[in-house]
Amino acid sequence: MITLNNGIQIPQLGFGVWRVPNAEAVPAVAKALEVGYRHIDTAALYHNEEGVGEAIRASGVPREDVFVTTKVWPTDYGREAALASFEASLKRLALDYVDLFLLHWPAPGRDLYVETWQAIEGLVTADDDRLRAIGVSNFHEHHLRRLVAETDVLPVLNQVELHPTLTQAGLRVVHRELGVVTEAWSPLGQAADLRHPTITAIAERLGRTPAQVIIRWHLQIGNVVIPKSVTPDRIEENIDVFDFELSDAEVADIESLDAGNRLGPDPDHVEG
Repeated sequence: MITLNNGIQIPQLGFGVWRVPNAEAVPAVAKALEVGYRHIDTAALYHNEEGVGEAIRASGVPREDVFVTTKVWPTDYGREAALASFEASLKRLALDYVDLFLLHWPAPGRDLYVETWQAIEGLVTADDDRLRAIGVSNFHEHHLRRLVAETDVLPVLNQVELHPTLTQAGLRVVHRELGVVTEAWSPLGQAADLRHPTITAIAERLGRTPAQVIIRWHLQIGNVVIPKSVTPDRIEENIDVFDFELSDAEVADIESLDAGNRLGPDPDHVEG
């Protein structure tokens, strides 16, 4: 568990459902909860909040033991639209509350992320029991600095693309300075990072899979990490990372793989 800057705890290893169709989200999330995941990450854009909520409700796991994140898409930015988006996500999830609500991208061309943040920070400052924490996703340093300067509530985390060939070392320093947790999406770097000779050599030496090595690296450098899979064996494999450690040298070797290899778009150029 990692303690966020508002005192709430988030499980460091979560389960992502990006590009998982709604029908497939039900068995995937059910399997994740069965094998021990207690943090599920979805978004309005993913069109699978209904399936995520259904799996959580049917799991038998107490609601308070599952940390649920969802996100508002930039086309719903602006004060009234963002609040309506939150209400719609809560309705689709069919849960009493959301643990974490994120601005999905800064969408700087719209110039609405500050206004949107001010709207959703009103939910947490008013002690609305339907929302426990707010944060951002895909924010560069300059987007974060502006938010900090112009609003009252600090984001609890910033969810960004981060993997061995895009380590975001500079942004992680900024996060530590501000007290914002780093959360990694696309944490395995898709196929290329899994096949990197440094990763495969460490995996072979430890008797682990490349995915397990990368997830362990994320955990040891302090990231919250949300690997995604719909394959039951891989869902189970990805959480089996708490009975071994990487050496300092192995962590450094993985950190050295940074090549600025951004697989997704630059946040300065996404408008929704």
